[in-house]
Amino acid sequence: MLKRWKITVEYDGQAYHGWQIQDNVPTIQQAIQEALFKFCQQKINVQCAGRTDAGVHAYGQVAHFDLDYGTREMSAFEITKAINAHLIPQPIAVLKAEIADTEFHARYGAKKKQYMYRAVVRYPRPVQDLGRVWHIKRKKLNLKTMQEAAKHLIGTHDFTSFRDSNCQAKTPIKHIDRFDIETIEYDPYGGTEYRFIIEGPGFLHHQVRNMVGTLSLVGEGKWTAEQVKEALGAKDRAAGGPTAPADGLYLMWVNYD
Repeated sequence: MLKRWKITVEYDGQAYHGWQIQDNVPTIQQAIQEALFKFCQQKINVQCAGRTDAGVHAYGQVAHFDLDYGTREMSAFEITKAINAHLIPQPIAVLKAEIADTEFHARYGAKKKQYMYRAVVRYPRPVQDLGRVWHIKRKKLNLKTMQEAAKHLIGTHDFTSFRDSNCQAKTPIKHIDRFDIETIEYDPYGGTEYRFIIEGPGFLHHQVRNMVGTLSLVGEGKWTAEQVKEALGAKDRAAGGPTAPADGLYLMWVNYD
């Protein structure tokens, strides 16, 4: 009997060229589909909520697939265990599996997503987090001015200034519900981690990384909060700031309610 399964996936994206299958390079989608084939000998297409780029990580990526396992009943635990067994030793894990309605679609049914971007500010390399954070070699960034600047990005706007030139979205109009920036002590020696928390129904290609890169200019004192507002209003990618590295970006969760 054919059943649709919804899975929540965690992965370290460093060794992968993003989610989507590509020729001759490792991807998250390819790894999961190969794991499925190894346990059920079926070529199954796995579709995700948001196709993360090369080097981007996830704590709560959501995907779905259809599986016909004949007359044998497979529990959610058995599905999770089977896929994970064939993913070892890759840094990918299915955290949860659940039967979904046949109309459920991981991408088109998503109502809201949360991304987190991690930047570590200190002079020495963050050795334990290499490839997992953006390393900024400074003493500090100005948290308050970045928070003020981020307020200009909340709401519904034309985000062309923060959109990658290869973005295939039909419209640059997107909505941001939340854009918070917080800090935590990264180490006992003066290192600080800056966490950018962004929530919204959907995002343009590189939008989060472009916004974080722009806000980093504010934190360094090179831009003002008003300049971020002006860049947004310009509706021109050339008016925006740099693209932050993929290393620090995490898809945290996807909501369907």
